[in-house]
Amino acid sequence: MKNISVIGAGTMGNGIAHVFAQNGYPVNLIDISSASLEKGMATIGKNLDRMIAKEKITTVDKTNILANITTYTTIAEGVKNTDLVIEAATENSALKLKIFQELDKVCNANTILATNTSSISITQIASVTKRQDKVIGMHFMNPVPIMQLVEIIRGYNTSDDVTGQIIDLSKKLGKTPTEVNDYPGFVANRILMPMINEAIETLYNGVAGVEEIDTVMKLGMAHPMGPLQLADFIGLDVCLSILNVMHDGFKNPKYAPCPLLVNMVMAKKLGVKSGEGFYDYSNSRKAEKVAQRFLK
Repeated sequence: MKNISVIGAGTMGNGIAHVFAQNGYPVNLIDISSASLEKGMATIGKNLDRMIAKEKITTVDKTNILANITTYTTIAEGVKNTDLVIEAATENSALKLKIFQELDKVCNANTILATNTSSISITQIASVTKRQDKVIGMHFMNPVPIMQLVEIIRGYNTSDDVTGQIIDLSKKLGKTPTEVNDYPGFVANRILMPMINEAIETLYNGVAGVEEIDTVMKLGMAHPMGPLQLADFIGLDVCLSILNVMHDGFKNPKYAPCPLLVNMVMAKKLGVKSGEGFYDYSNSRKAEKVAQRFLK
């Protein structure tokens, strides 16, 4: 696989494009919003500047990496003659199904279609295409340029050949691919999200405050980031979406999202990306606990 297309220029999409471009692959970065593409490219540039400051790459390397990325605002134009498409749009099943229906129509017959979904069924996504053997999950971790893991999720009909190609490709990116089966939340989020949800329940039930809960998990369990701050980093709307997928998929009440999480998402307090979640990130303020207002 030589030519890569990435759909979605948000946090995950621009990170995936960055990693491929850094490893010498020509990348088409696709988003319907020109502003999102500009923001995504600016983010890649800033991340490359950090690597220059740490003497991991040179300014010439940065120029070459950015030159590997071409931006498009239409899927049909951006996936011409591509070998692999990685969809990294919002974690919304209806949106992903729509995208894959279009990809199946406009991509070459041999193009592999991958999704960066963190919880939605690969088999369901593949079902709207006529190439179910060539649809696979390629779940990168955030931040993509730094995190080592890629969850490789094969759908019910994903072929051995496609799975092997994606595993080999992940290794060429310097990642560690780990193959898992297609069940809601896969492995990473099936374990992580209930922990985050339980931390929110602990706050909701008044057992301890935001900073106290995070401190216990950081110092007591050696986690680099507390679960509430991590939820802010992931996005509370994303956490809610993943929990809903698991709750719907397993019909098990242990995956039901905490009412506090639901309320915060309805109030548009989504974490870092909205400037406020369990902590306040607005106006360059140091993380300050704010979620207690939702407990009243």
